[in-house]
Amino acid sequence: MRRITIGLSLSLSGPHGVMGRQTLDALRLFVADANASGGVTVDGRRAEFALRCHDDRSDSARCAQIYRELCASGAVDILLGPCSSELTSAAAPSAEETGSLFVNHAGAADQLYERGYRMIVGLQTPASQYMDDFIRLLGELKIWHKRLGVVTEPTLFSSALAHGVEESASQPTARRRGVQIRMKWDIPLDPEQSDNGLVTALRRTRLSALLSAGNYSHDVAVIRAVRQSRLDIPVIACAAAGLGRFHEDLGPDVEGIVGTSQWEPGFEAIPELGPDPREFAHRMRTLTRSGECDYIAAQAYAAGVLVAAVLDDVGTCDQVRMRERFSTLRTGTLFGAFAIDPQSGRQTAHRVRIVRWSRGRKQIVKTESVANGNPIELPSLWTRLAARMKPDDAIHHLN
Repeated sequence: MRRITIGLSLSLSGPHGVMGRQTLDALRLFVADANASGGVTVDGRRAEFALRCHDDRSDSARCAQIYRELCASGAVDILLGPCSSELTSAAAPSAEETGSLFVNHAGAADQLYERGYRMIVGLQTPASQYMDDFIRLLGELKIWHKRLGVVTEPTLFSSALAHGVEESASQPTARRRGVQIRMKWDIPLDPEQSDNGLVTALRRTRLSALLSAGNYSHDVAVIRAVRQSRLDIPVIACAAAGLGRFHEDLGPDVEGIVGTSQWEPGFEAIPELGPDPREFAHRMRTLTRSGECDYIAAQAYAAGVLVAAVLDDVGTCDQVRMRERFSTLRTGTLFGAFAIDPQSGRQTAHRVRIVRWSRGRKQIVKTESVANGNPIELPSLWTRLAARMKPDDAIHHLN
């Protein structure tokens, strides 16, 4: 029987190691599931999937070399991206130069879709849109001024996320509701130092909310510094709060933190392709080495499901035809809705959700009421602000 080889690098060691290993578990699960169900039909005969994965050690130069070799070898039929926006940026040129379809499941930076690449296909909501719902929620607070501080780092992802926050905060509705960015901090943080000057700057600025816009280790360092300093900032948010290990690394300091998540097992999704979210989460937790299941696993598995569907549709591994089919594909998987901009490959249908940590558990915050003009449900951490208001200004919140 023919084999369809999926090739990629993952960060199985280094700073992104935890995420890389969980991604590998998800892809192995996909390969086992797809082959058990009969594989795919390619060139008129059945074919099974095989996985070829190399450890890039969270290093961009090594990642770039791996993808040059994967693309030049001819031994890979389907190319998936690595674990982060920076690594994806290093890998994408090789795919483009060789005309290889490049399924980007983990790089959210908008800049990846602004370079004229023809072969890239994105699954994640772009980073610039991560915090749109958070800004809407902040605007709904019944206080006159919502002073926001944004802490960034010099990466593609952080830059795109921070730019999106500035765009959202500059919208007329946000300005009318008093949302103001009062502080932007872009000095690199040293996790070994307790202050780094950030805490001193925060003490001088009266903030209603703080957003850390960086990678996982950056966000954890910021939250630790703020919590240990006992700064009175009622609303604290970061992208890293969407991962389950956030609770393990922060312990009690996780309480009340707001974050974003590309996916949660509790999503109300009825996928057209592949398993439903709860089934997938159960199998990840019971059948894989890591026993973990975050959005990084869901997006990798969904990438496999979409590749299988496209292969069945076009019946060939022709890279251009597969990219053309992805351009017209409108569907849903356990990861949520899927559709891309035909030219750039940027994801247009998927959306992130706002989550918050309460009593050691991650909960999805309902934001649909904002769009519908109804009274908003806000997480319990925001009631610290409600205590400062008049009784008739009460805020509805999640129990």
